[in-house]
Amino acid sequence: MLLKFNRRFTILLFLTLFFAQGCSLKNSNNVENLEKDKSISELAYESGIDLSPSSIRNNRQFDHSDSWQHLISLFAIPEVDDALIQKQLDWYLAHPKYVATIQTRAEPYLYNIIKQVEEKGLPGELALLPAVESGFKAHAYSRARASGLWQFIPSTGRLYGLDQNWWYDGRRDVYASTAAATSYLKKLGGVFDNDWLLALASYNAGMGTVGRAVKHNAANNKATDFWSLKLPQETRNYVPRLLALAKIFANAEHYGINLKSQAHKPTFMAVDIGSQLELSKAAQLSNTNIKELIHLNPGLSRGYTPPKGPHRLLIPINKAELFKKNLAALPFDQRVQWQRHKIKSGENLGMIARQYKTRIKGIREVNNLANNNIRAGAYLLIPVSRGQATANSPTQVTAKNPVYNKPIYKVKAGDNLWGISKKLGLSSKEIAQWNQIELNSTLSLGQTLVIKQPTNSLQPSKNKQSIQYTVRRGDSLYAISEKFNVRVADLRKWNSSTLGKFLKPGQTIIVRNNPPST
Repeated sequence: MLLKFNRRFTILLFLTLFFAQGCSLKNSNNVENLEKDKSISELAYESGIDLSPSSIRNNRQFDHSDSWQHLISLFAIPEVDDALIQKQLDWYLAHPKYVATIQTRAEPYLYNIIKQVEEKGLPGELALLPAVESGFKAHAYSRARASGLWQFIPSTGRLYGLDQNWWYDGRRDVYASTAAATSYLKKLGGVFDNDWLLALASYNAGMGTVGRAVKHNAANNKATDFWSLKLPQETRNYVPRLLALAKIFANAEHYGINLKSQAHKPTFMAVDIGSQLELSKAAQLSNTNIKELIHLNPGLSRGYTPPKGPHRLLIPINKAELFKKNLAALPFDQRVQWQRHKIKSGENLGMIARQYKTRIKGIREVNNLANNNIRAGAYLLIPVSRGQATANSPTQVTAKNPVYNKPIYKVKAGDNLWGISKKLGLSSKEIAQWNQIELNSTLSLGQTLVIKQPTNSLQPSKNKQSIQYTVRRGDSLYAISEKFNVRVADLRKWNSSTLGKFLKPGQTIIVRNNPPST
């Protein structure tokens, strides 16, 4: 009896010393030898000592002041050996730079994601789901129309309270979408009796698809676990992909992966601002780089918080108090710059939208218009950039002199290459060449563009009422009609001799400024 006690004490002492070192017992060479020693394994069993991977992980010493270490301590899905997991694991190990990249991308959002996962009692592995869904890119958009960190499709996003309109896409709102995604995952876990592999499969393939597969196996007296179900190939790879990534993070030292150190504390504060606010003004009030604010608030599509909300901004935690103080001192009428437009006879919303470089949908929403009908003499409120607020029209070049020959152009809010080329009567391709940028480049507010005299081959059309638009990959007639506030029927009429069944990238079509009357 004494001998048995001494052996048990020896094992407990060995394990205690090993855990104190913060090492992964499972992946230690010493422990591999320990597990091969039948007498030790048998004694551990007899003594009630659990040497399973989950038990070892639960007894490790974690640094809870570090986000990644704290997250690993929340892992709860048992590790499984499966060929599909090994295949995904091999891919990650062959691309260590990608594993490092997703850690970097996750930094601004990680604390909030872990907090939401922890508060809802979800396995910690689910906090890694944005790595699988979007690579932790908040602006990610898929061909299936899924968007944001958690890749919500439009219908599921709306179901979980994520508004999607001209001003705002809640699927890209890292704060709102994380709350929605964790709520959705918690629901899926409840539906499948906390079988988290089935919950994950449902997040990818849909609850109905997984539910039907479970019922089919049950009806045929087959196992109903994830590995036994007949599911789409994408889903059969999706779940192992997350499990492989979690396995790498849990055993990073063994796999030679460097886990970055990140203090486990908030990186941003969600500030309720109570009304609409221009993002550039928020950057000024918080003394924050506008790019950093855009990175934290990717759900804002137009550079303003939406007229009808949510009136919330994510502000870097070290700038939040300054922002709240300066916002409280800001006169209410300076939060957003508005232009009051008196409707003239013959004007329509399309013409007014073009004049202010905005969209019909935005004007209608701000002014609570049920349709496009407006009347002469009435007034419309138009949100405009501060740089344009003093002018009735953002266009500075008159029709009499369409070729703009000043040496530089300073980019204003809402500008893009096409709009600038139209304003200056030039070719967007030539402006791009002069400035050594791509045609689809995103321009920065205040950026200076070089403007030269156009070459003969790129002279603007003699017809000053129309422009030539070069079709881009993914364009459709509907998308182009929305871009220029014209009708699809008019586009077809203007280009009847050149339009085929399909648009082709690089194809040139005519867009007229003044649509023909019908």
